[in-house]
Amino acid sequence: MTATLIWLLVVLVAVGLYLGWTAGRLDRLHVRIDAARAALDAQLLRRASVAQELATSGVLDPAASIVLYEAAHAARQAEEEQREVAESELSQALRAVFGEPPQVEEVRAAPGGEAAPHELTEAVRRVPMARRFHNDAVGAARRLREHRKVRWFRLAGHAPFPMAFEMDDEPPAALADRVAQQP
Repeated sequence: MTATLIWLLVVLVAVGLYLGWTAGRLDRLHVRIDAARAALDAQLLRRASVAQELATSGVLDPAASIVLYEAAHAARQAEEEQREVAESELSQALRAVFGEPPQVEEVRAAPGGEAAPHELTEAVRRVPMARRFHNDAVGAARRLREHRKVRWFRLAGHAPFPMAFEMDDEPPAALADRVAQQP
């Protein structure tokens, strides 16, 4: 009788430790998602700011400036529910304005336009990486939350179900070529 109780207690302690470890792991994944989302937001804001600055600098033709400014402004002002669409529209505007290498060279040749293509290339290059890190963290948390033990014992607590950030982040061809040429 005493041996059975001891074994039962050992099993209960082991199960409790395992569930506690799983809950801690899930919590760390949620923290990682929050950090990755903050980094993604920073990169998206940087890309929109650089695009908006370039649109108002006077180095682009007026039509391209208007298209780029409106898309960048919409991306910066978008509510959370519309953010993915607004960021995708900014990507499309960037591809429209910087679709060909001569367009980038025109910006570079304009007075005060030497650094703009480099800064925009860096901003455009970092967005897909930040989005990939965020979505990888979301995928890991989702996989763990799908386990029965997490659902049965409600180890996720009241944390919202993590959502991936899906957007068109394809860089403009001319800027993608510049990224490939950089060391």
